[in-house]
Amino acid sequence: MSNPDTVHPQEHPIPAQAIRLPQRGFTINRRKALLAAGILWLGFAVMVWLVLAGRTGAFDEMGLLAARREGNLDFAGSHLMLEIVRDTTALGGVFLRNLFAVGAVVALLFLGLRREAVLFAMTVTGGWITNTALKGIVGRDRPQIVPHLMEAGGESFPSGHSFNAAVVYIAMALAFASMSSRHSVRCTIVGSAMVLSAMIAWSRVMLGVHFPSDVTAGWLGGAGWAFLAAALLYKPAKAAADSQVAGTLDPATAAHSGHSATQR
Repeated sequence: MSNPDTVHPQEHPIPAQAIRLPQRGFTINRRKALLAAGILWLGFAVMVWLVLAGRTGAFDEMGLLAARREGNLDFAGSHLMLEIVRDTTALGGVFLRNLFAVGAVVALLFLGLRREAVLFAMTVTGGWITNTALKGIVGRDRPQIVPHLMEAGGESFPSGHSFNAAVVYIAMALAFASMSSRHSVRCTIVGSAMVLSAMIAWSRVMLGVHFPSDVTAGWLGGAGWAFLAAALLYKPAKAAADSQVAGTLDPATAAHSGHSATQR
């Protein structure tokens, strides 16, 4: 015989609670985005000129030797520091970078930020195409001043690792910053993404697979593209996000429809 005082979970289910999605806090100020993009692309153009003119030799050599021991040119830091550098550079690698990008698109869609999801996807795709085109400008070989601490192939300038990391993380920050109406919060999110992508860029120098001028140009170009795309692709992204096709592919809409159907 069962105890009448025993409470069975199925007899008293936990009531469902409604989840309130965040409201969109702001839209990207296209004038400021264009200004930021202009400054960053100007810096990129200067780096291209300096490299083509052969004026970055001292800067490149100093940067590559900064993290190496004199004599054998081994990594100057501890084994733990080397692992941290490798982990940092992995954040900008093809697998993790694209994994985070896909996850961000899905998260933005479930949060109801369809416009930001489309803009982010367009920015990342356009950034990859832009970086591929820029690779042919200089056609520079990778540095041989110090031993490479990881495998790396392809042309060296501009650093695709640095360019694409800046595009993905800064564009992601711009997308999620729209959830806050506070200027300080938005600046913190975007600023943190810029610092993170800069750390990823410099890790390539510490590993000896890129010149400092490679990663500087790559980061400037990638950050510049993230802000430029935010300004120029805003209207196309909004139009695509508001289309009927986008609505049918939106998982948040599908989940809401399925929930409504179960209540009928």
